[in-house]
Amino acid sequence: MFAATQISPTSLITQTPTMEGFETVALPHLNDLFRTARRVLGSQTEAEDVVQETFLQAWKSFHRFETGTNCRAWLFKIMFHVISHHRRKLYRLPQADVNEETLAETVAFEPSPSPFVRDEEVLAAFEQLPQNYRAVVLLADVQEFSYKEIAQTLQIPLGTVMSRLNRGRKMMREALRDSRVAVGFALSARLAIAG
Repeated sequence: MFAATQISPTSLITQTPTMEGFETVALPHLNDLFRTARRVLGSQTEAEDVVQETFLQAWKSFHRFETGTNCRAWLFKIMFHVISHHRRKLYRLPQADVNEETLAETVAFEPSPSPFVRDEEVLAAFEQLPQNYRAVVLLADVQEFSYKEIAQTLQIPLGTVMSRLNRGRKMMREALRDSRVAVGFALSARLAIAG
């Protein structure tokens, strides 16, 4: 009647997800995901919940992961989907308040912040960014994803990625340029050189 088919052990490994395969491919990215979630959400507790949900969803859909593709980008895409769902579910986030006057004041040249800026000041400036800008700046400048990868991860158009990245960097430069500590260091450096 029906011929029995033989399934080799190696074909089972490639067809069904295994805990060992998942651990090998996905778990090395746990810290990157957590740090990014922490910075985007601004809360360690929420970041832990989001990363846990990310890994749960990744495990459930690990059978769809294509071996040889970028697992890190795949996990980040899942995580930002979870963050988006998390935001909609728990609270409404304020939208960036960008009016025409702000856009009109944009100039071509932006002086760089003082080289004496401390890490704490950079983190404080980053925390002041609206969350949609924060995610793009973090993925581009810290995680070093390409514009295309960011667009796919956040599920937004490429032009939006470029716009948010430009505006987010500009906001950080302004916050750092106005930093009292940075201005104090620059002033004392100039006085030391002049004196």
